[in-house]
Amino acid sequence: MAQAVKLAQNVQAYRLVEKFGIDHLVVSESKPEPIGHGQVRVKMHAASLNYRDLMIVRGEYNPNLRQPTGLVPLSDGAGEVVELGEGVTRFKVGDRVAGLFFQSWLAGECDEQKSKSALAGSIDGVLTTYKVFHEDGLISLPAHLSYEEGATLPCAAVTAWNALIFSGGLRAGETVLTQGTGGVSIFALQFSKITGARVIVISSSDEKLARAEKLGANDLINYKKNPNWEIKVKELTRGRGVDHIVELGGASTLTKSLQAIRLGGQISLIGVLSGKSGEINPVPILMKNVCVQGIYVGSREMFEGMNAAISLHKLHPVIDRVFPFAEAKQAFSYMESSSHLGKIVIKIA
Repeated sequence: MAQAVKLAQNVQAYRLVEKFGIDHLVVSESKPEPIGHGQVRVKMHAASLNYRDLMIVRGEYNPNLRQPTGLVPLSDGAGEVVELGEGVTRFKVGDRVAGLFFQSWLAGECDEQKSKSALAGSIDGVLTTYKVFHEDGLISLPAHLSYEEGATLPCAAVTAWNALIFSGGLRAGETVLTQGTGGVSIFALQFSKITGARVIVISSSDEKLARAEKLGANDLINYKKNPNWEIKVKELTRGRGVDHIVELGGASTLTKSLQAIRLGGQISLIGVLSGKSGEINPVPILMKNVCVQGIYVGSREMFEGMNAAISLHKLHPVIDRVFPFAEAKQAFSYMESSSHLGKIVIKIA
């Protein structure tokens, strides 16, 4: 039998209506939607921002989309199960959960159908007080994490885990270079350290580099002071180059990454923060036998493995700032300023 609850209030959600832009995010109210077989209603407690979310709100993520569709933004959120539909077996009322970024990518390779199940893409996201999920699209939170910390995991953490551990096969003693100090980069730093790897962090801010050092970074490079940072990386590795690069810059940094990577190393292409277009010489990929792999988050299987490691090591995500639900627009503006280190979170409940 379904377990029914009567919600005391309408559902509130931020939506993009009329025009793109942070200022055009509006709060809407609606009656709770019914839940069907295998579905779960979650009271959302927190959500976190990714750069993808900012691009969606600004209308930059899908260039073919000329006007907003009323989409609820944000892919990453955590909350409490408050209602079960018929046939639910994976969760019970009161469980603490997070949504998968790809709701239908449970294991194995991603395909076109799974890729269409991304939250805040073609499916409403989690910047809402209540959200209905299929039970397969949820995962239990590590017991030692708060809702705010749990909300940082679905995109940034799984992406870093996939890049370095699941697909990268990172081993103790190897060297990782990560670009910047945003959510993916800081998770990459944390996962590298629990694996026993050496970490080089590049950033334009000495203050952020100092904070990264406190989190365990072994070597620090300010790329504004050292624009030829790839040369410095080769010096730090005695001419060998690094084993893994978490590539977040895009076209304008990939050429430098190809110079900084070792023969046979792996570059995980994750972001396009510095631009989408540019000329890339493929010869170094060939001559250095480099694996350049695109990483687009990951599956529930990867999420489960990551959570096991987080629980074992009692790892805590790095949260820069928490905004209340009423100040969601300010949270987007803060991300736009690039002032943060780690994750930006919105407290919902």
